[in-house]
Order: sequence, then structure tokens, then C-alpha cells
Amino acid sequence: MNEQNFLAEKFEENRSHLRRVAYRMLGSLSEADDAVQEAWLRLARADTSDVRNLSGWLTTVVARVCLDMLRGRKSRREEPMGPYVPEPVVGRDGGIDPGHEARMADSVGLALLVVLETLAPAERIAFVLHDMFDLPFDEIAPIVGRSEAAARQLASRARRRVQGADKNADADLASQQEIVDAFLAASRNGDFEGLLAVLDPDVVVLADDAAARLGGSRELRGADAVAKAFMGRARAAQTALVDGTVGAVVAPRGRLLLVVNFTIANGKIVEINAVGDPARLGEFDLAVLDERC
Repeated sequence: MNEQNFLAEKFEENRSHLRRVAYRMLGSLSEADDAVQEAWLRLARADTSDVRNLSGWLTTVVARVCLDMLRGRKSRREEPMGPYVPEPVVGRDGGIDPGHEARMADSVGLALLVVLETLAPAERIAFVLHDMFDLPFDEIAPIVGRSEAAARQLASRARRRVQGADKNADADLASQQEIVDAFLAASRNGDFEGLLAVLDPDVVVLADDAAARLGGSRELRGADAVAKAFMGRARAAQTALVDGTVGAVVAPRGRLLLVVNFTIANGKIVEINAVGDPARLGEFDLAVLDERC
């Protein structure tokens, strides 16, 4: 077996691992596949005679490719605001598996992907490599171009964001989440009475222009009108901690599209605020919620 065939065989042995690494960093299966393909091209061009741990070398290469892609994404800010259409995934048999990316997202956790999207690229890389794939900080440091101590701080900051460091400070979070979960469930199921049960009679819904373009109204008032408007909706929404209170996010493939704030008083939702403006989405402090706070 010549060297090129040997490298190709070893690369295929690592492909699924590299794909998982890239997907957790990028939140997009198509971009993850691009990153893995770039890693193969770099491997084919590289002198690996001194490489003792090819799997580790490939993980490092994929991480650097993903870091470049994340930085490019941040600088371009070209995320589409139109309706989400899943990217088709071509399987080994050449068939289309449109549900595969959704299953990949579920395996990571859509809420986690949402929060990862809010992190700076270097924070995201450090957190994913260390907390998800157990890479030591002395190996992460050169990837993100920082010292080992600085790489450790990057992962620590990301971890606090992901875990929601202050989410237990408010004892009322559990009841907030119960109300928001009930609202989202009733909305998905088309349960008019269930919606009315959690809405204040004088509830107000306000949406910015970007959120309204996604199919909502700029303003709604009254429980009946709001319940009718949300019947059969919210299928893509998930609860999340938004600026310290329980809200919801809509994030296909982990790409943040919409943030919804709820104002709750006396066990009822009195105001719903939907934000879809890309410039404002980046200002929210988002964190993953447990199944129950």
C-alpha cells in the first residue's frame, strides 16, 4: 500500500469523528462537510512523516478550518432571514436524507447550538474541543493563537454562558419555564383553551419588522386574538434563558433567527416581545435551560 492510499484509509477511519467535531463548531452539516473535505486536502498536501497521532493532527486541522469559517461568518454577517429550508444530505447510497441534519442537531441539542452561536469564534472552539472532545489546553492554545492560560479562560467564559451561571439566582425561574413551556406546547398543538389558560386577558404581542416578516403581526392585543394567532405555531421554538429570564428562541440548525421575551405576572403572560433584527439578536445574553430549572 502506497503512502497516499494509507493516508486515505486512515482519513476515512477518522471521518465520522471529524464530522462530529466540525458540526459542533459550525452548527451546519454542509459546512461541517466542507471543513472535513478541506482537512483531507491539507492532509494530502502535507508531510506527515513526523506525525505520531494522525487523529489528533486531523482534529487540530479541522478545528483551525472551522475557526477560519466562524471568523469569516462573523465578518460577513450574511445569515439569511427568510424561511428555513433544510439542506438536503446525500447519504452513502446517493439518496437524499432531509432529516439527517435535524437528527444531528438533536444529538447535540438545539439549545446548545443556539448558545454556541452567540460565542466568539475562539471561545466556541476552546469550549467544544475541551468540554466536548477532551482536548487538553496545551493543544488548544496554538489552534486559537493564545497562551494555554488564555485558552483556559476562553473555555471558562464559554462554559459560564452555556451553563447559565446565574440561572438559579431567581427562584421564580421554574414557574416561568412552566408557563412558557405550557404556552409553546399549546401553540404547537393548536390548543386554543390551553393558550387562553396562560394568557392574561389584556396580553400584548409586539414584534419588530424582521419578526413580523417571518409570518407574525407587528402588534396584537387581547387573549383571544393572541391565542388565535399562535394556534399551530411555535413548532420550531424552544425555551431558553434570555437576559436572565425564561424566553424562547427559534434557531434552525442552531442559527438564531428569532428571540421571544415573555413578561409574566400573577402566573399569566402579559406581554410577548418578538425580535428578529440581526443587529439586535447579537445583543441578547442567551443560556441553555435545564429540562426544569
